Amino acid sequence: MYPGPPVWTAGKFIERARCFRLAQPFSGGDQSLPSHHTCQPFTTMAPESSEVELMKAVAVVAPKKQRKLRPARKQVKFGDVVKIDTPQTGKEYNIWYNKWAGGDREDNYSNKVKSQTRCNLKRDSGLTRANVTGMKYTCLYFARGCCPYGWECDYLHALPDPDDQLPDTSKDCFAREKFADYRDDMGGVGSFNRQNRTLYVGRIKETGVGLETEEVVRRHFKEWGQIARDDSETGWAVKVLQYRSVAFVTYVSEIHAQFAKEAMACQSLDNDEILNVRWATEDPNPVQKVAEKRRLEEEGQEAIKSRVDPRIIDAMRTIRALEDGDELDEDGNFMDQEADGQEQEHESSQPDAKRRRLEAPPPPIQDNQPMGLLSADTLEGLKYFAEIQKRNGVTVPTKAVTPMVTPLAGGLGLGDYGSDEE
Repeated sequence: MYPGPPVWTAGKFIERARCFRLAQPFSGGDQSLPSHHTCQPFTTMAPESSEVELMKAVAVVAPKKQRKLRPARKQVKFGDVVKIDTPQTGKEYNIWYNKWAGGDREDNYSNKVKSQTRCNLKRDSGLTRANVTGMKYTCLYFARGCCPYGWECDYLHALPDPDDQLPDTSKDCFAREKFADYRDDMGGVGSFNRQNRTLYVGRIKETGVGLETEEVVRRHFKEWGQIARDDSETGWAVKVLQYRSVAFVTYVSEIHAQFAKEAMACQSLDNDEILNVRWATEDPNPVQKVAEKRRLEEEGQEAIKSRVDPRIIDAMRTIRALEDGDELDEDGNFMDQEADGQEQEHESSQPDAKRRRLEAPPPPIQDNQPMGLLSADTLEGLKYFAEIQKRNGVTVPTKAVTPMVTPLAGGLGLGDYGSDEE
């Protein structure tokens, strides 16, 4: 009779696993299983020691291999990317601006063509000569997806890290010189007078509502860095002006905005459009201005704290607290004013107060003296010397004052005039 399906117990399962392990081919020349390595029937139980060993072997998990950086690949070959020159309509070539002057005036962005290459960070990032030489700047053509040098490039082929400080703050992450002012069209490298983290994205094809377009823009731009958060409905700093084909993307770091501007220039989203990516102008909202100013101040304080010895900071805070009459807790932070007020009321009732606030002396009361030719200090000095002369018995000579003769009101004052002639 058929005994029925076997009952699987823990011992049978371990025995089955042991038989499966023994059935694997050997690494030597003869891959046949030795005669003494035969599987026992399922009814036999493995010894207790072998069960413990097998359980330990199953419990051990192989360590995960660390991914090593590979050499950067060559994104294109020489000659693959063909530069399409726009037809020149000018008559004179300006060597200073590298443009033709005169002729028909056309929109530069209407003549733009879609970029032939696009950067893929997961596939194109890797080691270059810059990782050995210590170069801190990123390859511009890597961001555009058309670097033919690969691992032989002298610049970095990776997304720039905002924690790595650039050698020169007057240059962008691609080692290009910044300018004092932005261009009229808000393109180009940018300005070193203002930290700009917002990009203007134009010529977007809207196929749905504003939230759908915002999701498409965020999906394409989040590849180039961390997008900032705000209090909007979606929680991301991506603003879409519906029915205007315009979006604004704000990154956490300016260095990511610089990389994204070059990586998405003349690219397309989902509808085969040609994007117009430029720098955004300053937000006119006063609330945003105050928030941006506060953020810059906090970043500056954090940068200073990271470079200054914390013991010096604690000493300066202690000195300032002593000068202002404030009290610090165990962590070196200022105590709340409410707690200070309660403690002050409690300590004022005790004869021995632990802490007394330094009060400034009241300002001296100045007498209201009449204003004249001589100042108050001069008059005080004259009085002082007059007292000294009185003590020494020296009399001050006084001149007799002759009264002035006033002329008569009715004539010329010639009543006493005498003459020989009548």
